[in-house]
Amino acid sequence: MSERSIVIIGLPESGKTTFLAALWHLVTEEDVDGMALRFHTLARGNASHLNQIAARWRDARIQERTGISGNRLVSMSLLDAADNPVRVTFPDVPGEAYRRLWEERDCEPEIAEILNAGGVLLFVHSDTIDLPSWLVDEIEQAKKLGIPLPVGGEVPWHPRLAPTQVQLVDLLQTLRQPPLDIGPRRLVIMLSAWDKAEGERLAPPAFLDAKLPLLAQYLRQNIDGWTWRVCGLSAQGGEYDPAESDKNSVPEAEELRQMDRPSQRIRLIAESGESHDLTEPLAWLMR
Repeated sequence: MSERSIVIIGLPESGKTTFLAALWHLVTEEDVDGMALRFHTLARGNASHLNQIAARWRDARIQERTGISGNRLVSMSLLDAADNPVRVTFPDVPGEAYRRLWEERDCEPEIAEILNAGGVLLFVHSDTIDLPSWLVDEIEQAKKLGIPLPVGGEVPWHPRLAPTQVQLVDLLQTLRQPPLDIGPRRLVIMLSAWDKAEGERLAPPAFLDAKLPLLAQYLRQNIDGWTWRVCGLSAQGGEYDPAESDKNSVPEAEELRQMDRPSQRIRLIAESGESHDLTEPLAWLMR
């Protein structure tokens, strides 16, 4: 069997678990024609966990967040169009583990081993990007709104205050430094919650340039040898019900539950066009 390994990375609540849930439904139900990869066997992992998150995805309910001690390793054998088996490993790792790389310059040995994968799927929530803020702009806005400016109100620096793009570039640079560096790799930037970003009327590459210019420049300069592409992804298809069962239901979630084929919720926007096939970027990463 050809051995391939893909790691899913991203800051907290960037869509990693939702992707894995939708992928598991897709490859087990096989209700999308012409998929790049087909399911063969579950080589490693807890099928009950996958079934549980896939059930929540079908039920249009927000996933429970992965705990910092909740690392789960999922390894599945997929078949390409020629029936060649390829093993793909997906660590369902909490975003706090990647944030720790930025904030503390450290990670657990288990996480370090996972990060030695040959392909990287980097999730960025397109609707929660923390943009750089300029003090002069904030002062001007406060004056226009009539908000008094505090005197001597110094805000202590913390790495978590850094803009999203700064944290992401640092994360990718860390992957190209010992002991995590394994040489040139393939990278897919997955802009999740794409349905919330479509109002910008930008294609994924243009969105990357506009909202994450530092990340775009870093990748285009090819300093660290990434072979990369960017995609937009709406794996949910719309607003989901809250994770807590006692909260009010969302009307859009009920509409999604009424769909005959849940896989039709998935919208992947790539260079080749729009599809429901989540395995397409995986196949590209394994080339």
